[in-house]
Amino acid sequence: MTDTATPATAGAPEAAPDGAPRVSGASGAAMPPPTRSYAKLAADESREDYSLRYAPHSFRRWSPSMVAGTALGGIAYLADFAIGASIVFTYGFTSGFASILTAATIIFLTGIPIARACATYGLDMDLVTRGAGFGYFGSTLTSLIYASFTFIFFALEGSIMAQAMHQAVGLPVEVGYLVTTLIVIPIVFRGMGALAKVQAWTQPVWIIGLILPFVVLAFEAPDAWGAFGSFGGTEGAGSGFSWIGFGLGTGVALSLIAQIGEQADYLRFMPARTEANKRRWNLAVLAAGPGWVIIGAAKQLGGALLAFVALEAVGKTHALEPIAPQIEALRPWLGSFALPAAAVFVIVSQVKINVTNAYSGSLSWSNFFSRITHRHPGRVWYIFLNLAIALTLMEMNMFAALNKLLGFYSNVGIAWIAAVAADLVVNKRIGLSPRYIEFKRAYLYAVNPAGFGAMVIASTVSILAFFGLFGTYAEAFSTFIAAGLSLTLCPFIAWVTKGKYYLARPNPVNGPGVEIQDITATHTCSVCETAYELPDIADCPVRSGPICSLCCSLDAECGDVCRKEPTSGPVLIPMPTMPTAQAAQAASEVAPAAGPAAHAPEA
Repeated sequence: MTDTATPATAGAPEAAPDGAPRVSGASGAAMPPPTRSYAKLAADESREDYSLRYAPHSFRRWSPSMVAGTALGGIAYLADFAIGASIVFTYGFTSGFASILTAATIIFLTGIPIARACATYGLDMDLVTRGAGFGYFGSTLTSLIYASFTFIFFALEGSIMAQAMHQAVGLPVEVGYLVTTLIVIPIVFRGMGALAKVQAWTQPVWIIGLILPFVVLAFEAPDAWGAFGSFGGTEGAGSGFSWIGFGLGTGVALSLIAQIGEQADYLRFMPARTEANKRRWNLAVLAAGPGWVIIGAAKQLGGALLAFVALEAVGKTHALEPIAPQIEALRPWLGSFALPAAAVFVIVSQVKINVTNAYSGSLSWSNFFSRITHRHPGRVWYIFLNLAIALTLMEMNMFAALNKLLGFYSNVGIAWIAAVAADLVVNKRIGLSPRYIEFKRAYLYAVNPAGFGAMVIASTVSILAFFGLFGTYAEAFSTFIAAGLSLTLCPFIAWVTKGKYYLARPNPVNGPGVEIQDITATHTCSVCETAYELPDIADCPVRSGPICSLCCSLDAECGDVCRKEPTSGPVLIPMPTMPTAQAAQAASEVAPAAGPAAHAPEA
C-alpha cells in the first residue's frame, strides 16, 4: 500500500485570486499539477499521528498535564534497573554512583532546549534535527541513529519481559522473545490514542510494583543501603573511586540520552504556551522532557540496590535480570505470591515502554524511507521492520553484551544530541542559525555542515577512542570526547560558514518577518488537496501554489527547482483560510479525550 499520484480533477489555480500576496520563489517548468491519494493507512491520521508532519494547533488540545503524564508513562522500563546494576557490579558503588549522577546531569541539561523546541513548534526529534544544523538529508543519518535506539532498547526490554515469563510460567526465553514482540503490535498499530490509554490504565499497577520492593527492604533489611555503599562490585573494581570506572560507567549510562526523542514524540502535542498556562506549560515540558532522567537515575540506583541485596541468593547472572531481585525483595511479605506479583510488574512495565519503542521506531523509519524512496506507505508498516530487527537482537542474546553495546552506542547518540542542543542554545541565540525551526524540504539545504559535520567528526573521533586507539583514559572517557567536540564544533562550523547552510531560501509563508494574523490559518495543498496550517505549507513553483511538507518530501520529479533557482520568479498563492468558530469546535470534538492522538479525514 503506497501513496499514488493521479491526474487532478480540479487542478491548482493558474493565478491567485484577487488580493492574494505575491510570494517570492522560483518559476518552474509548466506541468499539470497532479493530486496525490495516500494509501488508506497513511491517510488515516488516527494511526499516522502526523508522523512526518508538524502537529497542528487545531489538534493540540490536551492539557499540559495530560501530555506530560502520558509522556512520563513511557519511562516505566526496567532497563534502568539492569543498566544501574550492571554499572555498579562492574565498577563498584562509588564509581558507579558518580557515573549515574554525571550522566543524568548531562542528559538533563541537553534535554531542556530540545524538549522546549519540540513542544513549542509541534515537531518530533527528526524534524527539529533538520532545522537545528543538520539539513534535510543530513538528518537521515540521525533517523537511523534514533531507530537504532528504539530497536536496541526494545530488544533489551523484551529480553527482560521474556525472563519474567520464563520465571513465572516456564516459557522458554526464545519463545518469550516472540511473544513480547507480537503483544505490542495491536496497540502500536492504533497510534497515540491507544498508547495514551495503555499508559493511563497501567499506571497504578506500575507505581505500586515500583515502590513496594523498596518499602519491604526498608522494614526487612534496613542496613542494606549502608552495606551497598561499600560494595566493590563483582569484577574486583573495589569500593574506592576509579577514574577509569567512572568514565566507562558514564558512557554506559549515557546510552539513554536519545530517550529525549521518545519524549518528543509526546511533547509535540503540547498545547500552545500562553500567559494563562505558561507556568503549567513550563513545568510540564520540564518534567516530561529532561525530567524523565531524574526518575531514570533513581531507578538505576534502586535497581542496583535490589540486585545487590539479591546477589547472594540468586547469583550474579540472575541478579542482573530485574525479575529475580524483584522476587527476592517481595518474598518476606508476599511469600509464594512474590513470583506472580513480580512477574505482573515486570510485564506491565515492559509493555508500557515497548509500545513507545515500537511507536517511535515506526516514526523514525518513516522519516528515513520517505526521504530515500520518496514514498510513504504509512507509519504502521514500519512497525514490523523495527520489531523484526529487535527480535533478531533478542534471539542473538544481546543482553549478555549489554555494557559494550550501550557504551559504543553512547558515542554516536551523544554526538547527535549535543550538536542539536548546541545549535538551539548557542547558534540560534547569537544569530548564526535562524531563530525558528525550519523543517521543510523547500527551504533547507540537503546537508548543513554545522550540526551534521560536528556529529560526524565527534562520533568518529570518540569511537576511535572507544576502541582504544588513543589510550586507556581516552577509551574510558570517549563519550566525554564526543560531547565536548560536538558542543564546540557545531557553533564553530556555523561561525566559519556564517550560517550559510541553514536556509536555502527565505520562507515567505510563515518565516521570520512574515506577518501572520493566526498561525492556525490554512492553505489547501495543491497536490493532495487537503488543508494544512501555515507552518506545514511551502510555496512551490513547480506546482504553482502551496504544497504541504509531506507532499513536498515525496516529490521525486521536481528537481528541487525552488532551492536551486530561488530568484527566478514569484509564486502566487491564495490568501490563507482563517479558521471559523465552527471549525475550531469541530476540531476539538474530534480530538480524543484519552490523550494525544490526532485524527483527520483521509486524504
